[in-house]
Amino acid sequence: MTRRPAIARGARTNVGLLALLVVAFLTGWLAFAFATAPARWSLLLHSVGGFAILALLPWKSMIARRGLDRPRPDRLVSVLLGVLVLISLVAGLLHSSGALLYWGSLTAMEFHVGAAIAAVPLAVWHVVTRRIRLRPVDLSRRNVLRAGVLLAASATAYAGTEMMVSATRMPGAVRRFTGSYEAGSFSPDQMPVSSWMFDTIPQITTASWRLTAGGRDWTYDELFAFDDQVTASLDCTGGFFSTQAWSGVRLDRLLDTADGASIRVVSHTGYDRRFPIDRARSLLLATRFGDQALDAGHGFPARLVVPDGRGFWWVKWVTAIEVDDLPYWWQSPFPLQ
Repeated sequence: MTRRPAIARGARTNVGLLALLVVAFLTGWLAFAFATAPARWSLLLHSVGGFAILALLPWKSMIARRGLDRPRPDRLVSVLLGVLVLISLVAGLLHSSGALLYWGSLTAMEFHVGAAIAAVPLAVWHVVTRRIRLRPVDLSRRNVLRAGVLLAASATAYAGTEMMVSATRMPGAVRRFTGSYEAGSFSPDQMPVSSWMFDTIPQITTASWRLTAGGRDWTYDELFAFDDQVTASLDCTGGFFSTQAWSGVRLDRLLDTADGASIRVVSHTGYDRRFPIDRARSLLLATRFGDQALDAGHGFPARLVVPDGRGFWWVKWVTAIEVDDLPYWWQSPFPLQ
């Protein structure tokens, strides 16, 4: 007599977890993409969703135990999915509180994001192979109220955690609105080195290097002579930000009267990003930070500076700046290499 209610509760728990995981992924994606106000609001929703997932884990553990009692050839995949979700949750808490920022050469944020991305195909597989049958009663007023209570409790738990972190002066109390920690601001020698995905640091000499832009090739000495300046924060998706005084040349000076819809900035490694043509004046091709030339790890001979853009927009080791008729959004939201 009690099996059907237990199954119904299990279905509601699974649907709730699925919805929360989707929200967590989408809000995390938005926070990754922006270094402006949307990142803050998406992180608030992301954090509340994370606490809601934690609140549902005791019920999910009972469902999982019942599932493990039934022999299935693919249950190890389900176990792996659960492990990845737990790693992402724990790493997110460690990063947001500042209790552990690095584990070896990787940051807690990289574990958080990496585990979440690895879990996505497993979550899709899990949903496809374990279809959930919802009934009209699952959307009853009582169940909607329960969901509201869960979200309210999760928001309260998040707010309480933030107050505790602030009161105890843990590192998490001084995060930027994107959740990143300050590192080496106005001290170029202390600024961390980071690259997107699998980019390796190339060794480039000024004698052989040329920048193709505006219908001609520029030498390093020609670019180094420019002294346009901007103070901007590189906010890395790995979890740190660093504010520096950057010097170089604005892109509108290099492109002059070039006509087109977008600007494509290309790295020596093949990495590239595309920008609206009307942003040329706000983008800087930097050859220096502080009072010194860039080093190889930070993009020597020249790197792009994108105020209000996350770190993956700041193309390093730039070799070409092209203008064409493709729209700036004609690219993947995040680089694929």
